[in-house]
Amino acid sequence: MKQKKLKITLEDFILANRKAARMEEIERHGRQVQSRRMVHKSKKTYDRNRLKRAVIKSGDGSFLYY
Repeated sequence: MKQKKLKITLEDFILANRKAARMEEIERHGRQVQSRRMVHKSKKTYDRNRLKRAVIKSGDGSFLYY
């Protein structure tokens, strides 16, 4: 009886590679390192949308009238 040959697909290869990289990371740092998706925004920079949200949140509707 013939045995089936094991075919390694590209998806399997990528999955195994990610798992190995994750294990290396855990060995290096003692835990899994999580990267932040959003970069911290400085409050000192001008941001019109944040200013609008602050006015709306405060309940002062005077910005609607000129």
